[in-house]
Amino acid sequence: MEIGWQLQRVRGQLLHRATKTEASDATLPLPGICVTALRMRQRDQDASRAAADHWPETGLVFTTLVGTAFEPRNFNRRFETRCDRAGVRRITVHDTRHTCATLLAALDVHPRVAMRILRHAQIDVTMNVYTEVSDAKTLRALKRLGKQLGE
Repeated sequence: MEIGWQLQRVRGQLLHRATKTEASDATLPLPGICVTALRMRQRDQDASRAAADHWPETGLVFTTLVGTAFEPRNFNRRFETRCDRAGVRRITVHDTRHTCATLLAALDVHPRVAMRILRHAQIDVTMNVYTEVSDAKTLRALKRLGKQLGE
């Protein structure tokens, strides 16, 4: 998957803008679950396109039923609704980045790899802002360290 630009609301207008950094533009391999979800989305979008009187070709993956860009607030509202329907704690779309960073840490993914996945330009953003480490993981690490030191 390639990410080359982003959609942002700036002073009341939805604008296509360059991504923040060169690191944001790199190609990412996608896990199978993401590919499956994107294929499902493509089928839904194809059906909406066929039913629409007019469909603007924007290149966007997530659009309204008539092919226009989602208002960011509406996208966030839809995400909240989906959290409610799924019976999970409501979080923001942006919080999913924190969740991803924390899950990668729990899987012992090297911080530099997590940084690349999250498209951060600096490791300290990944480690100090996005990643949480559980108490249980901390305790296991300390026990492993103790064993290595001969306890």
